[in-house]
Amino acid sequence: MKAYLGIDVGSVSTNIVILSEAGEVLTGLYLRTRGRPIEAIQTGLKAARESLKPGVEIAGVGTTGSGRYLAGVMVGADVIKNEITAHAVAASMLVPDVQTVLEIGGQDSKIIILRNGVVVDFAMNTVCAAGTGSFLDQQAARLNIPIEQFGELALQSTNPVRIAGRCTVFAESDMIHKQQMGHALPDIINGLCEALVRNYLNNVGKGKEILPPVVFQGGVAANIGIKAAFERALGMPVLVPEHHKIMGAIGAAQLAAEKMAGTGQTGFKGFGITELPYHTRSFECDGCPNACEIAEIYEEDRVIGRWGARCPRWDVI
Repeated sequence: MKAYLGIDVGSVSTNIVILSEAGEVLTGLYLRTRGRPIEAIQTGLKAARESLKPGVEIAGVGTTGSGRYLAGVMVGADVIKNEITAHAVAASMLVPDVQTVLEIGGQDSKIIILRNGVVVDFAMNTVCAAGTGSFLDQQAARLNIPIEQFGELALQSTNPVRIAGRCTVFAESDMIHKQQMGHALPDIINGLCEALVRNYLNNVGKGKEILPPVVFQGGVAANIGIKAAFERALGMPVLVPEHHKIMGAIGAAQLAAEKMAGTGQTGFKGFGITELPYHTRSFECDGCPNACEIAEIYEEDRVIGRWGARCPRWDVI
């Protein structure tokens, strides 16, 4: 049986998916990157190999995320695509008529607008953490509450509290002020959820025509308090997919399946790469005033990939 491998390497998580020809998730792994993407990729591929049933053959590989080029040269990817495309494809697999995709991860957030199955607009927030999962993680740690309980507590709120959410620093000081005023914990947590949603819609979603069906993806989609806050703010239902944490990897695997349809042999190097030593280095090119920072990845002692240049000077490996 043919299957397709999708790898999404982000700043917080590295996600690996094995997708059947029918689009069924055979394996879905969510791992913490912890600033070591090479290790995360190798660890994830080892686990993916162990999960494979006999007779399943990897017929194509796709990579996405901020570390997509690194992952691509390591595994021999057939397709390397940005996160916008991967998330849009994955959402369309689940809800063919989806018109809006909300995606919030640990360090960034994005909105994707689709019409008739085509991406017509998008926006990303990669500068401030106030509209991302790390914002909630920080406040949960401050309140000494497991992040897994955040959503349930938010739904217990009976007296909504407005918390300034434009900046994580201001939000934290405002949250402390509300605690000192005697507001109940569920009300404060619900206020934080609404602050994140307000920040997201005022920044990432500003000027965007948000139409249903709306699909909510990314790690933060597990938080039912955030989902409820989005539904109140938008006045429409918000769908959370079963595999919301790994949708980018699902999209990458589906893109690989589409690319390999009838094209022949995959470039996948095999699961043996989990045993090979890899390391990276960077240097500044002095060929022109641009002074590009070039990154290189070595497989054993051989350069297998470079990126970061604005010209083709370093393209030949």
